[in-house]
Amino acid sequence: MSSSQSRLLPKLLLKPPSVLVVYIIVAIVASMQMILLGTSVFNPTTNGGLISDVVNTPEVQQYFTGHYLTQYNNYVIFKCSFFHLLKGVNLYGLHPADHWDLFKYSPTFALFMGLFAWMPDWLGLSIWCILNVVVLYFAINMLPFNTKTRALLLWFLLIELLTSLQNCQVNGVLCGLMVMGFCLMQRGKMQWVALMLVMAAFIKIYGAAAFCLFLFFPDKIKFILWCLLWSIILFLLPLVVTPFHTLIAQYQNWMAMMSADQAASYGVSVMGWMHTWFHFDDKVVILATGLVCLTLPFLNIKLYQNPLYQLLMLASVLIWVIIFNHKAESATYIIAVAGAGIWYFARKPSVWRILVLYLVFIFTCLSYTDLFYKPFAVAVVRPYAVKALPCVLVWGLLLMELILMKPEARLYNIGKKAAG
Repeated sequence: MSSSQSRLLPKLLLKPPSVLVVYIIVAIVASMQMILLGTSVFNPTTNGGLISDVVNTPEVQQYFTGHYLTQYNNYVIFKCSFFHLLKGVNLYGLHPADHWDLFKYSPTFALFMGLFAWMPDWLGLSIWCILNVVVLYFAINMLPFNTKTRALLLWFLLIELLTSLQNCQVNGVLCGLMVMGFCLMQRGKMQWVALMLVMAAFIKIYGAAAFCLFLFFPDKIKFILWCLLWSIILFLLPLVVTPFHTLIAQYQNWMAMMSADQAASYGVSVMGWMHTWFHFDDKVVILATGLVCLTLPFLNIKLYQNPLYQLLMLASVLIWVIIFNHKAESATYIIAVAGAGIWYFARKPSVWRILVLYLVFIFTCLSYTDLFYKPFAVAVVRPYAVKALPCVLVWGLLLMELILMKPEARLYNIGKKAAG
């Protein structure tokens, strides 16, 4: 390879479209890996999930014993939810003939999965994974960073994104919708902001946390009205395949399932950390404390128009919705890691910021992969919610920056369009 060719490769790697190609390849490889791993008979030890999971009890596990499960069970849950919606059966009940675990999303999400449900799994799963990486890619590419910084942020997210893909989760889409919503707010596209954020909330309730960012922007009444309109449309959309009384029953079942889930889980979160380290189990106190801390920077009203403050508040919300989520698992951390990456690249590099980012990369991104020392991961990292701790550290530092920020603080690595 000539010297000119060797210089060309790094330049290509620092262009977001090159990262998109890698993202799509990774999505296809991850989906094919899950397909080729085939099926296995249900085993409570390996398929039981978290110790505190609402379905992880001997009474419930007996329904699954002897059934064959795929390695892409989450995608099967999503796909089967559409057929359950068509049949009018409880979306949120146990369906051992189809999959392990519970469906935990809205009826509207179940309707959306009709786009994939009719496809063979090898094709549907591949398109599902590609959708997750494409939505996340375009969201990150809308951030007000320069080209090189957006590419570096995308590279930083790759391993955590792969973890989410290997779990066939929807977190890439969810993170993308929240980030897109913020970026569209900056562009004044309130009708599309409302759609992005309402869609996020209809996937997972905590996606609604990003609504608080509208306080920084004009057209608040217009935004609220668009949110109401999109909420009504998405709420009623499943009526195209199910009668009204059945749809209302599905929403009631959804609320009941989430209520039971809340009482049963701690997750890879602050709740899980406090539970395993200090045996402190009052989730209401922990969540209330986190909510108060999240809202403290909103008292800095004079900074509402500061682009750095706005971007760091987005980062804060992305991290908060995961580290204070009682159902957080490894695959959800693509959202928190995106927040940590935005926090890092928004400010001028320093030794301590680099060290903190390394902690995120090692103990959050790598700790659930084969690249991490497995005995330590099994004995310490996973049982004691260590994956959450670097993101908790970033969030604490981020809060201090937001509370102490001066009006003259400026966004670093800003792109030309944002600067203009």
